[in-house]
Amino acid sequence: MEEVGESHERNMMRVSLIISILAALVATVTVLGHREHTKAILVQSQQGDMWQQYQSHTLRILQEQTEVKMLTLQPSKPGVDVQPAIDEDQAHIAKWTKSEADEMKKAKDLKAEGEIAESRAGRFDLGEALLQIAVVLASITLLTRHHRYVVVGCILGIAGIAVTASAYLLH
Repeated sequence: MEEVGESHERNMMRVSLIISILAALVATVTVLGHREHTKAILVQSQQGDMWQQYQSHTLRILQEQTEVKMLTLQPSKPGVDVQPAIDEDQAHIAKWTKSEADEMKKAKDLKAEGEIAESRAGRFDLGEALLQIAVVLASITLLTRHHRYVVVGCILGIAGIAVTASAYLLH
């Protein structure tokens, strides 16, 4: 009878250890998920800033083009040379046109990075949920003394770990 009691006690200690490990995994995955959500928000903010910069350069280009047209169409006083002003405006247009393309590329790259961060965060959230359910199911074993709950909990825990690990496969 004592051997059965000790065996049962050891089994419950194993279940408690499994629950502790699952709880530690939940905490880890939760932190990873929060960090990835924060990264996604920061990248979206950077992307918005980049698009605003792109739009401001587009407006500057349009203003400079309008000024060049005005200078070429408007008659000037004799002896006043407007060509240096036109050349300066065209240099600005060329510079901003080049940086405009770079900014668009950076904004698109940031958009892709943000989408990856959001996908990873979603997988971390799913992994966290599966691990939390695993903890609850394993805990039921302590109350009911039926080991099927800890087995199902372990299966869900493994699924949660797999989903979490799959977040790192996204590129």
